[in-house]
Amino acid sequence: MPKTQFYTATSIDGFIADADNSLDWLFEVDEGGDNPFGTFFAGVGAFAMGATTYEWVLEHDALLENPIKWADYYGDTPAWVFSHRSLPPIPGANLTFVQGDVRPVHAAMAEAAGEKNIWIVGGGELAGAFADAGLLDELIVGVAPVTLGGGAPLLPRRMTSSRVRLVGVEQRGQFAYLSYRVGAPVG
Repeated sequence: MPKTQFYTATSIDGFIADADNSLDWLFEVDEGGDNPFGTFFAGVGAFAMGATTYEWVLEHDALLENPIKWADYYGDTPAWVFSHRSLPPIPGANLTFVQGDVRPVHAAMAEAAGEKNIWIVGGGELAGAFADAGLLDELIVGVAPVTLGGGAPLLPRRMTSSRVRLVGVEQRGQFAYLSYRVGAPVG
């Protein structure tokens, strides 16, 4: 059965981006030649990200000047970008810009994904909105040996162990990968 997954990296102190919304700290960590992203993404049929994540990727990889990089990373997998403002589309990318309730977007993503999974790229607030709606099935976190002291939190809301269950632990290079099953909201 396909799942909706928040697959991300975090610092030891629980931040997915630094205070400047940058991920540069992440690329300094040695993965030991064992990057699991390719295997993960092979199971993805649709994905979503927030505006801040989209803008960082757009700028970091100069995607407006080099749109082929998007295709190299994601092929023609459809992506939804949640934003309250107008953002430039990447030429040739299968993008849909949306805002508001995640439920109708999730339904469209599930239809597009077919038998594959849905990936919530980030940020944490967007992943939290899917969790709040009972639409997040799994949290996969690569914990990097870094502390940031501040920035964008992993999941900026309270979710207790009544909803979140550890189902896997694995070391890959300098990363500890923790996998959690996420249950429906209580109440």
